[in-house]
Amino acid sequence: MNAIHKKIKQKQFAPLYLVYGTESYFINETIELLIKHALEEENRDFNAVVYDLDEVYLEEVVEDARTLPFFGERKVILIKSPLFLTAQKEKMEQNVKVLEEYIKEPSPFTVLVLIAPFEKLDERKKITKLVKKSAEVVEANVLQTQDIEKWIQERVKEQGVQIEGKAISLLVELVGSNIMMLSQEMNKLFLYIDEERLITEETVSSIVPKSAEQNVFALTEKVVKRDIGGALKILYELLTKQEEPIKILALLVTQFRLLYQVKELQGRGYNQNQIASHLSVHPYRVKLAMNQTKLFLPEELKKILNLLAEADYEMKTGKMEKKLILEFFIMRLNHLKE
Repeated sequence: MNAIHKKIKQKQFAPLYLVYGTESYFINETIELLIKHALEEENRDFNAVVYDLDEVYLEEVVEDARTLPFFGERKVILIKSPLFLTAQKEKMEQNVKVLEEYIKEPSPFTVLVLIAPFEKLDERKKITKLVKKSAEVVEANVLQTQDIEKWIQERVKEQGVQIEGKAISLLVELVGSNIMMLSQEMNKLFLYIDEERLITEETVSSIVPKSAEQNVFALTEKVVKRDIGGALKILYELLTKQEEPIKILALLVTQFRLLYQVKELQGRGYNQNQIASHLSVHPYRVKLAMNQTKLFLPEELKKILNLLAEADYEMKTGKMEKKLILEFFIMRLNHLKE
């Protein structure tokens, strides 16, 4: 458990919090914990206030922060869009000196929360330095592959449950790196296992549905193994589920383009994290792609991308039935080496 979250649950509140990063799940989790533990349930409607600095000035926020709550012993003020902490241009230019003065002498009955869903802050600014020095800072960063697996283990432990290593791998493979979606699927698993208190690979396989993206990944895996029959079977399953052929084609383009890019960067000596950073994709996707690129030559991936471009043109110009275009694309993959 995050040390700051632990303090919040123990009702040890700081006068100022800075929650920043691009992982919305951790931002929302921190806000929910603060409201739940800092405010009495009957007073939350009155004492949980949200201000968007795209619409109001800091003077109004600080005035409210210095005003006693109508009911209960404290209030929680959430401040959205604090662009003054970044290098971005503000919609409404804010007088940060007002906030600087408040931070020097914060109200004992107010918990002020700056919500900054930004990838980076401008560390050169005086106000950013002051906020980071004075506040409890919660970094809501997108997790790396190993951190996602660790987060799953911690979440499972909190529930008094056990999980197999293979079950963790399958869960991440099926759901991906979206923490919000992982949390939702884990909640289903917790309800399903009930008294067993053990999440197995079979449990995950039976409870967690495959997304269209995951099915396309499985389709790509069949292509990698030259199992055209298996690829066609997955295609028909997708079409039976009413997935749009144009969406399936777009996902195939995305997947094979990633394979081509990963193959190219591997050839230049890039490692997994360097590739992920260069392509701005999650390291876990790169890890899976690296497993698939081993069985392709760069020329083969180029041919596949050309075939996909032809399929896209044919689909958009209505030259042939969309289902047939996808079938022909998959069958033509059997002749890549010719």
